[in-house]
Amino acid sequence: MPQGKPDYVPDDGLTTRQRRNRPLLMVHTGPGKGKSTAAFGLATRAWAQGWNIGVFQFVKSAKWRIGEERALRVLGESGEGGEVTWNKMGEGWSWIQRRGTEQDHAADAAEGWAQIKRDLEAQTYRMYVLDEFTYPMKWGWVDVDDVVETLRNRPGQQHVVITGRDADQRLIDAADLVTEMTKVKHPMDVGQKGQRGIEW
Repeated sequence: MPQGKPDYVPDDGLTTRQRRNRPLLMVHTGPGKGKSTAAFGLATRAWAQGWNIGVFQFVKSAKWRIGEERALRVLGESGEGGEVTWNKMGEGWSWIQRRGTEQDHAADAAEGWAQIKRDLEAQTYRMYVLDEFTYPMKWGWVDVDDVVETLRNRPGQQHVVITGRDADQRLIDAADLVTEMTKVKHPMDVGQKGQRGIEW
């Protein structure tokens, strides 16, 4: 795709401007690092365009203080770009189950998805970051077919980016842009844990 020109232009009756401005469903998946980081980069671009942004985190604990949250909150409060709303779904659910039962976590995830559906219907945001949202789908806490149907039929000009490993094939098929992060090397391979400024 040299100079941003597509290799193929469909005969769909749309003008170049109409086709260019279609809202996108984007998925960042795969075992490599950087899925959420890339999504928050998109959110920063959206903020600079004056778009309102809704961030919904499904796995990271509500107690964690992560760098991208602080940065986007400060940007959102600056009054220079769009507004940023940050939503953490319950206590979060990580690789080791924390407080509460699996049913509690499933209920939190279901309520988080219900809120997103309400916001999509109301066109609350122009950019949605559904961080680690592949996991509630994989675990059966959120119905994949409902997600796909809702996102396919969302009104207006709402862009959605979903992050997380093991994206369901139905979600991949529905998406306009899918990026798979692959791991070549990682510090954890040689026993180095995550560190401030890199992982959070």
